[in-house]
Amino acid sequence: MTPDPFNTQTDLFQSQNDVVAPPPSAVERLIGDYEAGEAKREARKMLGELVQKDQYVGEVFSSSYETALVQIHDSHRQKVGGIPSLSFLAATRITPDKPFDFRDEDSSVLLLRVMDAAPLPNDDEATRVRVQAARQVAGPSEGHWDDASVMDHHTAGLLSFAGVRCRVIGTFYLSPSNAKDDTRLFLRFGADLSNYYPNRGLKVYKPNGEALRRIVNYRESSGAGVGIGEVRYASTNRSFQGVGDVRVTVVPEDLLAQKSALFGMTRTGKSNTTKIIAKAVFDLRYGEQSPQRVGQVIFDPNGEYANANAQDAGGEAPNALKNVWRANEDGAAGDVITYGILPHPHDPNRKFMLLNFHIDENLSIGKEIIDSTLPNKDSKYIQNFQQVTFETPSSSDRGAMTRHNRRVLAYRTLLNKAGLTAPSNITPSTTRLFNKELIESLKKAGENEPEYTMAARTFANPTPSWAQLYIAFSTLYKFTSTKEYKAFENNYIDNSSSGEEWADGGLRAILEMISRPNGAQLIGQVSPQHTSSTSTDYADDIYDALASGKLVIVDQSSGDEAVNNASARRIVQKIFDSNKEAFRQGKPKEEIPDIIIYAEEAHNLLPSDRETDYRDIWVRTAKEGAKYNLGLIYVTQEVSSIQKNILKNTANWFIGHLNNTDETRELRKFYDFADFEGSILRAQDKGFLRIKTISNPFVIPVQVREFQLRLVQPNLVP
Repeated sequence: MTPDPFNTQTDLFQSQNDVVAPPPSAVERLIGDYEAGEAKREARKMLGELVQKDQYVGEVFSSSYETALVQIHDSHRQKVGGIPSLSFLAATRITPDKPFDFRDEDSSVLLLRVMDAAPLPNDDEATRVRVQAARQVAGPSEGHWDDASVMDHHTAGLLSFAGVRCRVIGTFYLSPSNAKDDTRLFLRFGADLSNYYPNRGLKVYKPNGEALRRIVNYRESSGAGVGIGEVRYASTNRSFQGVGDVRVTVVPEDLLAQKSALFGMTRTGKSNTTKIIAKAVFDLRYGEQSPQRVGQVIFDPNGEYANANAQDAGGEAPNALKNVWRANEDGAAGDVITYGILPHPHDPNRKFMLLNFHIDENLSIGKEIIDSTLPNKDSKYIQNFQQVTFETPSSSDRGAMTRHNRRVLAYRTLLNKAGLTAPSNITPSTTRLFNKELIESLKKAGENEPEYTMAARTFANPTPSWAQLYIAFSTLYKFTSTKEYKAFENNYIDNSSSGEEWADGGLRAILEMISRPNGAQLIGQVSPQHTSSTSTDYADDIYDALASGKLVIVDQSSGDEAVNNASARRIVQKIFDSNKEAFRQGKPKEEIPDIIIYAEEAHNLLPSDRETDYRDIWVRTAKEGAKYNLGLIYVTQEVSSIQKNILKNTANWFIGHLNNTDETRELRKFYDFADFEGSILRAQDKGFLRIKTISNPFVIPVQVREFQLRLVQPNLVP
């Protein structure tokens, strides 16, 4: 027979020879403490404080594994400030302020959520009596039918009982430590009901104050909570309900290497919540125990994080997120970096998200940016151009190097025509790129077409201008369709050791783009991202800042949507690839930078629900980012606008007002948000969110506080 570890009469170590028993285990010492009464008092403090005697409201009269029906009297309801829909109730058999044994099955507290009214057996008779009483006072000034002059005290008392239907959220209970020498008890929460007795009563309490604070902030994981707001049950948020000062906290570490969603209609507090979250993560660097620097990058489509705006009160936006470093005495201005395409009058230290498309190191990067902004349609010449690459061949292969240099010259000519001006140290040169036979063929064709003669002169000139080259390349594309060119091409192939054509596919694609009337115009869409005065890649610079734990705000308010989308993808791709490479090199997880990516107006950045490209960088970041220490926080109005693969990998949810059932139907699929569907549809209050984080076992309704900074550092901007 297996010995019972909780039976103090069982000698676990007794043998037939009466060998001296070893010292008692931690569990046995804990049981000894119970016999002495000390641990019982500790249990009362830990679990008993979840119920408050003066907060009694009623009795559970029927229960199941999912539902509890509670009978409540109006006097008790009024005493505790009312019982709003979706409020928490606690049901238990333990008596507040009295010791109990945690080993007893009844030594637990069931957490309930109020869903709606429930019928009582005498409801029909009660309704009949109320209708009869109401007839006696019919009229606007005749008093109410529940007055003592109309309804006797005994009848009024009986009719004041009502039923409430609650959902069983889970069970709070106490458990000993699993550690070998640890004699402590721990408060645990199970997200279900392990057993129930239909004929065993449970008293029900409405937790307020300290009890409610412990319930809504319960988590088994470590990490200090940061205040995000206060408990709020309903849109009608009256002060006498006693929950307005119960603070709700979130653990910033919950956001690391996880996906988080903020949904809600415009002007319901999404951006305000994002700022609070970003500050909580930023402040991890100031922790006394184990400070942690986490890189954060926010794609800011409206400029509300990087700039002064109407939502931030006072002067030059002291509450703008870019000033978050000024709210701590140890803050450093260099820990926050803003990027943008255009300058801002209140942000002279802003870095510009520009790239020199002409330098050799950026040719491929710039081409990728251009490709991503070209219209996605069935234009063959666009598709051909998108296939062109600029990988540098081996210097020992002279033929391949010549072809590469010829493509680069044509490509730079197209860039200049599109408005992406080359720096002064990059000038056009035709040396050894156009052979005598081609030039002679052009001259021969020029006997009937003078433009061919002009092109021949340009290619024969070792230092033509970019404008001259643009006309010459456009003419060359036209020339490739003539019989003179075909004769030249055939002769070139016959005499070539490689047997290749003079104009390869890449050059032809560039020439066709040059020849198209709108070709340069399409390329010119990216001109705001070009500069001739820098040699670095802003994606590299941003990643380096993030790897060192800085907050980077990318102001995209002045950019074209396609350009913003392309630049965001480049940055995310750089972050993903860099952290992935660190992972592949076998670096310890703590040495791979923790980075959180914020996608504001995520429907403009993330793939839609209709797209099925699972190799998309945003989808890969959502699905694979956790193992590379990458977190993703996406903010948008509609649940249905986000690809399902991303939604299914989301651990943290912040839900505001949604105005249609299509969206709440999607939301019902996750956790216990189905309970809140009606509230989410009705309550339009700004900052009223339903929050579920990975370390919190159930959804909590919260009034998120307004983001405000108490600045203690001077503004260093001149």
